[in-house]
Amino acid sequence: MKTITILSGKGGVGKSSITASLAVLLAKKHKIIAVDCDVDAPNLALVLGLKKFSHQKKIQTNEKARLISMKGIDPKKCVEVCNFGAISWDNKKKKLVFDRFLCEGCGSCQLLYPKNIKLTKVQNGFINTGKTVYGFNIVSGQLKIGESGSGKIVTEVKNKAEQLAKKEKAEIILVDSSPGIGCPVIASIQGSDYIIAITEPSPAALNDLQRVLQVVEHFRIPYGIVINKYDLNKKFSKKIENFANKYKIPILKKIPYDKRFVEALVSLKPIIVYDKKYKKLFLNILKNIQGIF
Repeated sequence: MKTITILSGKGGVGKSSITASLAVLLAKKHKIIAVDCDVDAPNLALVLGLKKFSHQKKIQTNEKARLISMKGIDPKKCVEVCNFGAISWDNKKKKLVFDRFLCEGCGSCQLLYPKNIKLTKVQNGFINTGKTVYGFNIVSGQLKIGESGSGKIVTEVKNKAEQLAKKEKAEIILVDSSPGIGCPVIASIQGSDYIIAITEPSPAALNDLQRVLQVVEHFRIPYGIVINKYDLNKKFSKKIENFANKYKIPILKKIPYDKRFVEALVSLKPIIVYDKKYKKLFLNILKNIQGIF
């Protein structure tokens, strides 16, 4: 079983759209599981036309501090020990107040006063599962509004996907990561066999690509680059190619700008389904991946 992860340093470069088309193509020859690890804004299922999941599970991957007793507490010390500003002093009630939206569950306050403060589990997300019209299952994580712990949710989502993959004897797990370089991205790429990094011809996208590739390099995972909408700025696309050539990074494919990609998204269909002329282009991306197939 192989895991391929699609990521991008910058959001909005077409990562989920590309992931959806690759998933449909892979499912024609392989048993696959698609995974949406962009838990802050999951939309891979929508791109694949799945409007409603068949199963949803509430998960608790985070903790919050809870005050048990004020006896023996130095309020000033307790307020100062919190690096997230989640603890304040209520002068009217003469007690400490814990803001559940600011608390990250780090446990600093509990270490200071183990008998007065407890960390309790809170429900901070969901794991959704369903089957697409293309014959493969998708596992999607979702962070609950106002909660934290997205990296931990991604880990739980991937664990669920691996369990399902083993049950179904899947050959490939295809992961749609979140943008950026934070905890959800790190959790997404761990254990991957190959990374497809999506970028576009803009200074912001190249800067973010370089940053996220440093994370990938840390885990020593092989990777390649796809330049999406390359013809919107051919001069800058050339700059990305020069960067790739300098560091011997394979360019898996350059995808042209086409408003039909937008039309496909509005129709809740992958582009290769909406316009079959793009099938060959996406097949070439898969052919250019080394050592997976």
